[in-house]
Amino acid sequence: VQLQASGGGLVQTGDSLRLSCATSGRTFSSSARGWFRQAPGKEREFVAHIAWSGDSTYYADSVKGRFTISRDNAKNTVYLQMNSLKPEDTAVYYCAITLRGSIRYMRGEAYDYWGQGTLVTVSS
Repeated sequence: VQLQASGGGLVQTGDSLRLSCATSGRTFSSSARGWFRQAPGKEREFVAHIAWSGDSTYYADSVKGRFTISRDNAKNTVYLQMNSLKPEDTAVYYCAITLRGSIRYMRGEAYDYWGQGTLVTVSS
């Protein structure tokens, strides 16, 4: 399975970006997905999670109300719409697949496959 994250870039405070994560190979279309991020010099942190059906979503407090995770199972793609971006959102964003449902969705070790990451830089 391969996860290809895209959509990152350099934006200004208050701008929006939409990240995409396309899955190829074995697509695990019935698996939950997550987005994590890692800022320079910091540990990886949870951003958002979506159940396989798309009915349940979870967010880190730091992005709640600004970011929206969604998925299109027909396209084997998960999205992260990021609005009202702040400099502290600057990080490499990673998408991931978990085969364990939405249990422990905030923990990176619960995810089985990871994409290569896409860089988001928000200037002040």
